[in-house]
Amino acid sequence: MSGTEEENRLRELLPRVVQLARQAGEAVMRMYAEVNPAVEYKRDNSPLTQADLASHHIIGEGLRRIAPEWPILSEESKEIPFDERSGWQRFWLVDPLDGTKEFLKRNGEFTVNIALMEQGRPILGVVYAPAMDRMYYAARGAGAWKVEGGSAAEIRIGRAAHGRTRVVTSRSHASMEDNLGPYTGGDAACDFVTMGSSLKFCLVAEGAADVYPRTGPTMEWDTAAAQCVVEQAGGTVTDIEGKPMIYNKPVLLNPGFVARGETKK
Repeated sequence: MSGTEEENRLRELLPRVVQLARQAGEAVMRMYAEVNPAVEYKRDNSPLTQADLASHHIIGEGLRRIAPEWPILSEESKEIPFDERSGWQRFWLVDPLDGTKEFLKRNGEFTVNIALMEQGRPILGVVYAPAMDRMYYAARGAGAWKVEGGSAAEIRIGRAAHGRTRVVTSRSHASMEDNLGPYTGGDAACDFVTMGSSLKFCLVAEGAADVYPRTGPTMEWDTAAAQCVVEQAGGTVTDIEGKPMIYNKPVLLNPGFVARGETKK
């Protein structure tokens, strides 16, 4: 398949995956309306709700209809041995509910994340924040887009007019505010934006922030879809040393990383 044919295939896939993310988000919101949602805790002490599981099943069934030939790796699926995964050239990487803590805190900053991976790189990504009804999506050759209030607009990275570096920090995890020098071009004075889930990446992608550094633990499904949005908007996502992020590793834990918009002049 030529590059143009491949890009056309991704363009055809995007609206179907966007619609699937919306369907999963609708299921999440039905449970968000419950006053006291049931919560379990996984081995790593992270919370699991029925919203996570409902979204997982909707996305899994939908992706099998869209592209039955591609396997699915989801946060809520059974662990798949690396011996099996290592042969995957293309697969779906899914976080059915990114930001379960934000879901339980009822602050609306949680997302449904769906990425299509090829040889360890995200080539299509959809990030949907159902409580905000805010959708971000991107694909190789198709750019990055945001839908809010019923209208779609292409998004690009960009710097604030006043020049201060805008740094995104995590809503529910320790920030890096004491050691930001390597990530801000030496700026002593920064503006901070606090956000939950993969929406932190999306702020960089749409030009509302300049950098999102993270050294705390994340998993591959936490970052893949939003990384695609950042990259197709003109930004970069690398590990702390500036090397490309690698996906479908034997252990699915990410290294520390930095999502960057426009490089400081």
